[in-house]
Amino acid sequence: MDSSVGLYENNMLTGDLRNQIDRIWDAFWSGGISNPLEVIEQITYLLFLKRLDDIHTLEELKATRLKRPLERRVFPNGKDSKGRPYDDFRWSRFKNFAPGEMFIVVAEHVFPFLRTLGGDDSTYAHHMKDARFTIPTPALLAKVVDLLDHVPMEDRDTKGDLYEYMLGKIASAGQNGQFRTPRHIIRLMVEMTAPTPRDVMCDPASGTCGFVVAVGEYLREHHPEIFRDAKLREHFHHGLFHGFDFDNTMLRIGSMNMLLHGVENPDIRYRDSLAQDHAGEEEKYTLVLANPPFAGSLDYENCAKDLQQIVKTKKTELLFLALFIRLLKPGGRAAVIVPDGVLFGSSNAHKTLRKILVEDQKLDAVISLPSGVFKPYAGVSTAILVFTRTNSGGTDHVWFYDCAADGWSLDDKRTPLLSEDKLGVVPTTALSADEHARNNLPDILARWQQRDAKERKRPRTAQSFCVPKVDIAAQGYDLSLNQYKQVVHQEIEHFAPKEILANLAKLEVEIQQGMKELEGMLG
Repeated sequence: MDSSVGLYENNMLTGDLRNQIDRIWDAFWSGGISNPLEVIEQITYLLFLKRLDDIHTLEELKATRLKRPLERRVFPNGKDSKGRPYDDFRWSRFKNFAPGEMFIVVAEHVFPFLRTLGGDDSTYAHHMKDARFTIPTPALLAKVVDLLDHVPMEDRDTKGDLYEYMLGKIASAGQNGQFRTPRHIIRLMVEMTAPTPRDVMCDPASGTCGFVVAVGEYLREHHPEIFRDAKLREHFHHGLFHGFDFDNTMLRIGSMNMLLHGVENPDIRYRDSLAQDHAGEEEKYTLVLANPPFAGSLDYENCAKDLQQIVKTKKTELLFLALFIRLLKPGGRAAVIVPDGVLFGSSNAHKTLRKILVEDQKLDAVISLPSGVFKPYAGVSTAILVFTRTNSGGTDHVWFYDCAADGWSLDDKRTPLLSEDKLGVVPTTALSADEHARNNLPDILARWQQRDAKERKRPRTAQSFCVPKVDIAAQGYDLSLNQYKQVVHQEIEHFAPKEILANLAKLEVEIQQGMKELEGMLG
């Protein structure tokens, strides 16, 4: 899945709805809220309030139908401490108030109420406990409430696309874009690992939950049987999805992203993945997908001791890699993004970790990504590592792919290079050779599926090829693609055979003259 605004393969948002969202966005900016994360956060709170009202309404309908009292009451009877009826806190009520009154109700009554909902067991309620209301004017609040009220919230695709479109604005604004992995890169990693209904997946640096959402969408598309089987459905809503972050804003946004994509109670929680020991988390997951933060280092004192036992380092990218291995059950698989330095770094920690992946676990693939993939907010060269935790080796060949193009320009603008039907990992229209040169992703997926067959016979001059483990060990476990890629020397083709022979003869004469001069000097 990709983060480019409005470029998700199946985006069902109408132009009218996008324009409405754009107008809301402009209103926030002109109203003095210029941080896109804060805009999303305020919209998230309002969406949550709308959901609470929907839940309460469903409970009322059920009670009426069964002629019983309400089993679950979201909004209590009576009034709050300031004398306002709790019924006024419901979306269906306050949306009809005049802007001035709506503003007072939401700011002075609804938000304090929202912060007390921690007793509700849901992930969402837990992340609302420090909710702050920062919409500055009654007019802006009324405008946002009106927009959200007209979004068909019963349609999972529409509300999911709505939220993704807004999240894309974080990236396009250039602020906090580091929280967004391009959706088409996420989609590639999900397709390669092919999640199953019984998987237990984790992203230990979950941000806006792009990977977690993408796994859910993949399962809906490929495994519709989930929703016909009570056990699988229960697992999907309450046991399959796990995401950790240590930014509370991200946790709120990520958990709302999951909710709007139809997952009832994912485990999206506060956890400093590198600082906390992993008792209870070790060997818990069958699938890890992640793009962790790269730059930076931790003090040894602040780093989880169980990670230091695997690799002694302060570098966050190496610590995250050690963490991924630790979290996986034997047989569990991972697809993770790492900076290129992880592939060839010469420190003991770099070499130790690569050796662990190749010798103790099963390293499946190294996919080199073009350096502009994370622009405009990072120009670092990266790669996708795909591996399986075995604790007993198993690496036979490692599959390498040199991805040169992902369908978008590799400058700061990241504009699409192909029509929408030819973008992404699974385009709806087949690509020609020329179009493949602009979007390698479908080829990556197709060749990945042949990694144990036809790909074994590909020459190392090709875009993808396999390297036996023995060759990797001989190179000191260097995993950089250029270490193994062979280049066809095009310049030879510019000379006719006679010219080559003449050049060799000339070289031989020069060598003989050099030998004579050397003999003369030696006397």
